[in-house]
Amino acid sequence: MEVNFDDLKKAVDSFTAKSAEEVETFRVAYLGKKGVLKNASAQMKSIAPEDRKEFGQQLNELKNAVTEKIETIKESLASNSGADPDGTDLSRPSGQDPYGSRHPVSLVRSEIENIFKRIGFTVAEGPEIEDDRHNFSALNFPPEHPARDMQDTFFIEKDPDIALRTHTSSVQVRIMESQKPPIRIIAPGRVYRNEAVSSRSHCIFHQVEGLYIDKGVTFADLKQTIAYFAEAFFGKTEIRMRPSYFPFTEPSAEVDVYWGLENEVDHRITKGTGWLEIMGCGMVDPNVLEASGIDPEVYSGYAFGMGIERIAMNRFQIGDIRMLFENDARFLNSFKGAW
Repeated sequence: MEVNFDDLKKAVDSFTAKSAEEVETFRVAYLGKKGVLKNASAQMKSIAPEDRKEFGQQLNELKNAVTEKIETIKESLASNSGADPDGTDLSRPSGQDPYGSRHPVSLVRSEIENIFKRIGFTVAEGPEIEDDRHNFSALNFPPEHPARDMQDTFFIEKDPDIALRTHTSSVQVRIMESQKPPIRIIAPGRVYRNEAVSSRSHCIFHQVEGLYIDKGVTFADLKQTIAYFAEAFFGKTEIRMRPSYFPFTEPSAEVDVYWGLENEVDHRITKGTGWLEIMGCGMVDPNVLEASGIDPEVYSGYAFGMGIERIAMNRFQIGDIRMLFENDARFLNSFKGAW
């Protein structure tokens, strides 16, 4: 049977397909073992020698036309249906991938941030590698203060003026240097303490610190803010403030919330007192304001800070702080529903 290349090329050019199955049928019809091109090649022997070159060229042109048509239709089907050019349907569900969960520290941090955002605080962040000024000097730490000792701080070996921050109070200094009052921020983040001497301590943990500076800020404002937080987070309205000492605040206080003694767990976490310590706080020392370029004769402010891990342990009744750092999937899976 004589091969009519013109008709075959017209048929290839006019071919369309709406599915991968139709494309495969077309491919087999032309390129298969019993396809059009195989049959045409078999007729080469019967072609006069002087016509074989032209016949071979037309055969190759037809083969190239078929191959291009197949690739063109595959690409068109892929773009329209979300399938890969190799035939993989990318629109199909990937399977039953397990849902992840948020870490309890992240959950508590988000809740604390949202509570303070509701009363006008904004979130501020700063570097975790700090210089001596922002981590110590500007916060009224004298040169002989024990927190500067290698036991408490990770200093950079090649530059003793640089260290991993020991608290997020360094963020407060940066904000006071770059912004004019009124300032109302919270500074959550990771901090680092070189406390290997204690078997119960960890080098990395998380804090949330707060700062409010404006004209006429008093200790009464600080107490009301903490009372609001205690009720919003713990559901407790009774707090107490015990005198304490921090280099960057004066006066300073430790804050306890009345947790109660309703069960054995309450007795354990409050050591039988019913009171749970939640944070430290105080009025910003005038020296700290002055070191950051804020006139203490015009402005005053308060600051507070709390450790997230301890609050997370109380919130979720976690008995061992190491569970927060071990990345045990069985432990983390228990927080899938906590959003």
